[in-house]
Amino acid sequence: MYKAVVIGTSFGGLEALQTILPEFPKEFPLAILVVLHIGEHSNDSFIQHLNRICHMKVKEAEDKEAIQPGTIYFAPPNYHLMVNEDFTCSLSTDLKVNYSRPAIDVLFETAAWTYKTTLIGAILCGLNSDGAKGLLEVKKMGGYTMVENPKTYSASIMPNEAFKLAKPHIRLQQEKIAAKILDLLQ
Repeated sequence: MYKAVVIGTSFGGLEALQTILPEFPKEFPLAILVVLHIGEHSNDSFIQHLNRICHMKVKEAEDKEAIQPGTIYFAPPNYHLMVNEDFTCSLSTDLKVNYSRPAIDVLFETAAWTYKTTLIGAILCGLNSDGAKGLLEVKKMGGYTMVENPKTYSASIMPNEAFKLAKPHIRLQQEKIAAKILDLLQ
């Protein structure tokens, strides 16, 4: 039984997340943790927008906050988001990883170590290799892995790199990602 989903994206991610996240029902039994490369820019207006179009609650993750099902947590600007062994969020201003803070690899690796076989990892569009090592760790720990089909979007470096390194379970169109995650819960 799965307990959480981690999603990583960069360039093109605003549009991708607006396509995927509204597809999940209010009673979705998993937590969703997201790293969107936004640098030091605030994501408050985007989170407010998602709260209007999504059925699930969308918020910025807080340090030491218990991770709850039915909630979408975003890494705050300029902070790495990590998952602790007690299923709480942890925020860090450690050095950038893959030129990014928040970094996808940091979230995916810590989530994989905590959730192990109960984690689903998804890499969406982006223009660097952040997330490839993290997705590989999700797979090594027994989680289910997926990447957006890089042939359909111009920002294909991120899913291509993740596909080459992690050899994910599935590669699919952006608009089919939410449906696949919902299918995994059946």
